[in-house]
Amino acid sequence: MAPVTASRSGTGGGAGARALRELVRAQKRGEPRGIWSVCSANPFVLEAAMEQARGDGGLLLVESTSNQVNPEGGYTGQTPADFARSLAEAAERARVPPDRLVIGGDHLGPFPWQAEPAASALAKSRELVRQCVLAGYEKIHLDASMACADDPGGAGGPLDERTVAERTALLAAEAEEAAAEGGGPGPVYVVGTEVPTPGGEQAGTAGLQVTRPEAALRFLELAREAFAARGLGGAFERVIALVVQPGVDFGDETVHGYERGKARPLKEAIEAVPGIVFEAHSTDYQTGEALRQLVEDHFAILKVGPALTFAFREAVFALARLEEEWLPGGGPPSGIREALERAMLDRPGHWSKHYRGDERALRLARSFSLSDRIRYYWTAPGVPEALARLLGTLSGRPLPLPLVSQYLPWAFEAVRGGALPADPRALVGFRIRQVTGLYARACGGRTIREEPRGGRANEEDCD
Repeated sequence: MAPVTASRSGTGGGAGARALRELVRAQKRGEPRGIWSVCSANPFVLEAAMEQARGDGGLLLVESTSNQVNPEGGYTGQTPADFARSLAEAAERARVPPDRLVIGGDHLGPFPWQAEPAASALAKSRELVRQCVLAGYEKIHLDASMACADDPGGAGGPLDERTVAERTALLAAEAEEAAAEGGGPGPVYVVGTEVPTPGGEQAGTAGLQVTRPEAALRFLELAREAFAARGLGGAFERVIALVVQPGVDFGDETVHGYERGKARPLKEAIEAVPGIVFEAHSTDYQTGEALRQLVEDHFAILKVGPALTFAFREAVFALARLEEEWLPGGGPPSGIREALERAMLDRPGHWSKHYRGDERALRLARSFSLSDRIRYYWTAPGVPEALARLLGTLSGRPLPLPLVSQYLPWAFEAVRGGALPADPRALVGFRIRQVTGLYARACGGRTIREEPRGGRANEEDCD
């Protein structure tokens, strides 16, 4: 399979972008269609998501955030071209056709550089957007909502809406130039800001407020004006979604579930806006019914990340407990949990500003928080080796069914019935797919693929 680059279906404006626009048209026809977006670089998560997509026969949307992947490498050490290449290789291994993989950029803007003056942060943001489009990203969420060092109020503070809209248009102009450089149409865009910061989530949900419809529509109009001022009216026609807060979020130990009655004014407001739906962030840990209602209420793009890596972590920790009871050959334990704890204590930057409490509370949060800051440590020194030992120790012969029941009860029936092998890697993937399956079913049971010329889109069962 060819790498996902500028030559793939035209820079940033290929089959995936067209399919996303058809998704919006289906919503506007009154069809409750949606797409789930994987916001993770975890290889086990990506493999499971690709298996889900292969079985569904629909699109797989994978997105990277500005602090995860950027020209400086981000926390994954990957540039946009690196990320696109690694996804293409993973899709080829998973036998997912290249036209079914859509790559997106999430929160593309100054977030990683907000401690710098605005001119410097925006220059780096423009380069990030440029590289994403040239790498074949077809869906771009532009987020210039955070103040930089020399903005009023200082780095990280709120920024007035007009400035946010103008900076959003500035980044869109860079994306359009990159698309022209690559010889293809531009990507589709998502705008709007009322969500937690990239990689973060609210510490609690007591103050969670659903976006007011008038605020959502006002920002959309400001963005339209800012695009027009830069001669980007055609690009604004490719804005497919607005990010708002539908009233869903999660903290370390809490989940704020969707209450559709509170979001009804938003639902009704977007129905009058041609060509645009909502994108919902932080939908992790919502029930299948809540996800279905979100899609029905025009939150057609559902972002998920920590819930997937949380499921991965659950499966690994369950296997570690099983390992304690059953050590084939009497070999030494993998030490995976100890390796992760050492890594988090040695490099606390990814969790220390997010977790609160005494030492016992911090220890529990490091391992079990719904925020899942542990997701940043699976590539830390010593951790990959410990994970490989765990999987290797438990491979080679089926795990005992009673221990599967004890430590992995969510897989017991599938293993007992023969639908799932009692193999550690298979069990990990199965746990993750229990989450992806919720999203696949919520997206209408069918996934919309590219609209053929002269006809309606092909729609295939999603589950």
